[in-house]
Amino acid sequence: MKKFFNRELSWIEFNARVLAEAQSPDVPLFERLKFLGITETNFDEFFQVRVASIKRSAKDRELFLKISQRASQVVRKEYEILSSSILPELEKVGLKYVVPSEYTESQKSFAESFFKHDIFPILTPLRTDGDMFPAVGNLNLNVAFLLRRMEGIPQRKDLLDSSRNETIALVQIPSVQERIVWLPSVNGDRPFALLDDIISTYGDRLFPGYEATETLVFKICRDADFAVDEDSDQFIKAMQEVLVKRKSSFVVRMEYKNTSEKILGLLKEKFSLAEEDLYEASCIIDPSTLASIGNVDNAADLKYPVWNNSFPKALPHGETYWNTLRQHDVLLHVPYESYDPVVEFISQAAEDENVLAIKMTLYRTGSNSPIVRSLKQAAQNGKQVIAFVELKARFDEQRNMEWAKELERAGVIVVYGIVNLKVHAKICLVVRKESDGLRRYVHIGTGNYNPKTALLYQDLSIFTSNHDFAVDATLFFNIISGYSALQTMHFLYMAPVTLKQRLLEMIEREIQLSTRESPGMICAKMNSLCHPEIIEALYRASRAGVKIMLNVRGICTLVPGEKGMSENITVVSVIDRYLEHSRIFYFQNGGSEELYLSSADWMERNLDRRVELMFPVTDRTVFRQVREILFLYFTDNTHSHVLLKSGTWKRKKPQKKEQAVRVQEVLYKKYRKRNEVKKNPSGAEFIVRRKDVTE
Repeated sequence: MKKFFNRELSWIEFNARVLAEAQSPDVPLFERLKFLGITETNFDEFFQVRVASIKRSAKDRELFLKISQRASQVVRKEYEILSSSILPELEKVGLKYVVPSEYTESQKSFAESFFKHDIFPILTPLRTDGDMFPAVGNLNLNVAFLLRRMEGIPQRKDLLDSSRNETIALVQIPSVQERIVWLPSVNGDRPFALLDDIISTYGDRLFPGYEATETLVFKICRDADFAVDEDSDQFIKAMQEVLVKRKSSFVVRMEYKNTSEKILGLLKEKFSLAEEDLYEASCIIDPSTLASIGNVDNAADLKYPVWNNSFPKALPHGETYWNTLRQHDVLLHVPYESYDPVVEFISQAAEDENVLAIKMTLYRTGSNSPIVRSLKQAAQNGKQVIAFVELKARFDEQRNMEWAKELERAGVIVVYGIVNLKVHAKICLVVRKESDGLRRYVHIGTGNYNPKTALLYQDLSIFTSNHDFAVDATLFFNIISGYSALQTMHFLYMAPVTLKQRLLEMIEREIQLSTRESPGMICAKMNSLCHPEIIEALYRASRAGVKIMLNVRGICTLVPGEKGMSENITVVSVIDRYLEHSRIFYFQNGGSEELYLSSADWMERNLDRRVELMFPVTDRTVFRQVREILFLYFTDNTHSHVLLKSGTWKRKKPQKKEQAVRVQEVLYKKYRKRNEVKKNPSGAEFIVRRKDVTE
């Protein structure tokens, strides 16, 4: 009896579910193209991190071959969908991809002129002969040319061995130019070419005296699984060295198009690649770079219908939040509700003369962040501002270092991580002077402080002035920013100290309280589940008759539905227009229900090697809202997949006479209706002005 699925293979199956959205006829055309690009980008990161680590381990050779085999199947499917479905449907709406062999005379003239005036001056041809093989950038598209010298033209002896008539040169496709090149319109249509096609066709003009007999377009993924020297007394310098290493690390995989055996042989040799490291693109290589096709005018029907988010009903619009938060907690559910309250909360704190301090964790904030601007303004206004910046946020390290320096220059106290741990918790503490003394306000949630991703990621967070939460939040910041010994927190559970143990205790409690007449229940939503201790505890609970309902978006190594082990466990995964990102944990607790939100998935990295937070939902109104949201996910029968004990995922479909339920659409309509009621409760709009009692 298999107890665990393999983590890496489970991840590939998640990406296969993402790819299924690119094939679904119910998904608008441009959105299908977007899902295709997400699949490609996901694989890039997967190979850079997980596969790179496995390739370095000789004992994992068998696993690596399984990964390569299954990944190749999914990638082939990706290109099959692009060539046989998406491109033909684009052509039907006038967006035809034109390959060079099909250029009309006017298109040839345009492409040649475009190359000569807009592309040629940017390109740099690079030699590959002898010891001159150039550095090839990670994830960049390149064109390789097989060149043959022309008869009767004098040749430079230093560039080509006189005994050989052929050589190979490389040209990197410039990322500063848009890859989509719009060709002259015909009959109102919008035909387009690709920059790499144009360079492949006219690039031999970079090599006077030679003719290009074959070309090959390729992209490589390099190892990015580097660990920074945590004990270095110059941590930022050590981090910068890691970023430099990524540019020249070993190649994990290569995608290529336009097969040329001679070029392919050279690249395999120079990059030390085997057959299982190669992924041939049967169509346009790297569809993640085709997003700009969706920017054409008059294409609304090719995208998802617009879902405008609403301002949360429980917060006053255009006023400070202090009075409201003194009375009750407020739940924020993005992207159905606007992320503006979080931005405004921090902005209000920065400008309020009664606010004395702001403390917050920052993991991924995005570029040009209004939150970073508010923190800088708060420091300039004389407030104590502490920002805990996680420099080890993978692939965001350089950006985080840059705006961390900006914060320091503005007077913010910046704390740069904890040795050997990533701080992944999402929490902000505001200390305010009021008429009855100091009061602390807390914002805590499941998602990053990033207004841009909040438009696409489903997350939950809570605003509160609950005294017990505030005390624990203060202790938390003291622990992670100074030399404070670990102290007991009563409402916040922190990984890697108490969070995992609390989960195990609650699972065990559910076992003890469960009876045949009144079985226990655990219901949880998360991104990934692969922690062996947690899974073993869930198996024990299943054997004790506890009903376990899991919504796992990505990796799941738990085997459900196995008699004698997990027959009481069901696992579903919802993939739709928004990325499901919140973590919600429900325990029936013999009728005294408990509900928690968390920044942590049930993974070893989250529970054992990161600083994470889990917190109870205590406000009655918020509790009902979160509970309703959680259980709603298990009613989805249009974008939900069920994990079978074989390890395959089966897409749910409405049964006969069963109503179709799309959970994201249900949530959107719910919040839209709530917003409409708020705007016009009885045919008129009433605006209530409140005076801040501390003024």
